Amino acid sequence: MIPRDAANAAEEICRLAPVIPVLVVHDVAHAIPLAEALIKGGLPALEVTLRTPAALEVIAEMSKVEGGAVGAGTVLTPEDAADAKTAGAVFAVAPGATDLLLDSCEAVELPLLPGASSATEAMRLLERGYRVQKFFPAEAAGGAKFLKALSSPLPQISFCPTGGVSRLNAPDYLTLPNTLCVGGSWVAPNALVEAGDWAAITELAAEAAALSR
Repeated sequence: MIPRDAANAAEEICRLAPVIPVLVVHDVAHAIPLAEALIKGGLPALEVTLRTPAALEVIAEMSKVEGGAVGAGTVLTPEDAADAKTAGAVFAVAPGATDLLLDSCEAVELPLLPGASSATEAMRLLERGYRVQKFFPAEAAGGAKFLKALSSPLPQISFCPTGGVSRLNAPDYLTLPNTLCVGGSWVAPNALVEAGDWAAITELAAEAAALSR
């Protein structure tokens, strides 16, 4: 996979809905009902972070749910990329980007949404062909004001801001010309997941899906 194709695939994922849920799932039993709840609410792109021992199995289970596009988040190494692809992930998300990680994702044909938090990092990724990027950590790196400032000198780059993005500040990002969608965990809070309150999660997802962009 060449970077241009990876960027095109990442853009398609980012355009599915205004919010990509960022999920930290500890129990595989929650995988399918959680995915079903989010997809039912209108959020088909799901990012399962590789932060728990169950993550890869969760990706495999969620990938069985019709209508979803399941990706792996916190992809840091070539092994992460290969394992995520094998588990059924159709995209990957990283907090930053290294040449080794980019090479690895391209080799296993796993579209990557690479992270950038400065103009230089964004330009380096663009130079390689990645015109769709993750802005992380969004709030700590300057928030919507910083991202808006990048839109004039770097209009050819589109972002998915993640990190500190909430229901309250998501609209600040989604109104920017260089934002395709945002990533956030508020649509699937751990308390609701542990309680198995899938109806409440569907309601949160529907609210997020209705955000303007």
